[in-house]
Amino acid sequence: MTLFLTRWWKVSSLAALGLIALVLMSACSVNGAAFTNSLSSASKPATAAQTNVASKTFTFSMVPSSSNISACLPHASASVTVTTGSLNDTMKVSVSGLAPSTGYDLFIIQTPGAPFGISWYQSDVHTDSTGAGSATVKGIFNVETFSVSPGGTVTFSATHQYHLGLWFNSPKVPFNLGCEPGATSPIVTPFNGQQHAGIQVLNTSNFPANAGPLSQIS
Repeated sequence: MTLFLTRWWKVSSLAALGLIALVLMSACSVNGAAFTNSLSSASKPATAAQTNVASKTFTFSMVPSSSNISACLPHASASVTVTTGSLNDTMKVSVSGLAPSTGYDLFIIQTPGAPFGISWYQSDVHTDSTGAGSATVKGIFNVETFSVSPGGTVTFSATHQYHLGLWFNSPKVPFNLGCEPGATSPIVTPFNGQQHAGIQVLNTSNFPANAGPLSQIS
């Protein structure tokens, strides 16, 4: 009897140990899979929705710079669209009603009218035979747009520029179009790469001087 009980105890113990081992192996398998899945998820790159700020689009107009421009180019206008991005913004300027087959210069400026303040050259714009054209540029075109010169030949503190201006590249064009009544020779301004441009043709004076359109983009 004692021998029988001893053998029964050994068999029962082995069976119990086997059952425990199976339970432990199953648990390890499940946990291992979960751990592997967690590592796999962690190693995947973040999606565009996770890394990029949602883009926003803002559209506004540019208007003739003066009554003289309205008289010589009665249909002159521009539409500007700024699309914000996670690192920088995209600005597209589309002009119409300007002198055909002519070059222009686009600037970000501090104030829409003379003397314009701190000004930053952005792009050339060329019109086709109908007087229409466009240019697309990348940069910071929002409430943070500014220039600063801590020292050097010129020193000035951080200064925001929220307006846009467009200039005739050649001084002769507006003069020949009659945009400068009373002038005996073409008016020369520094608003191109050679600092020998014509007068301003379009600007954002349809916005307050201290609250240009770029200040409304965050």
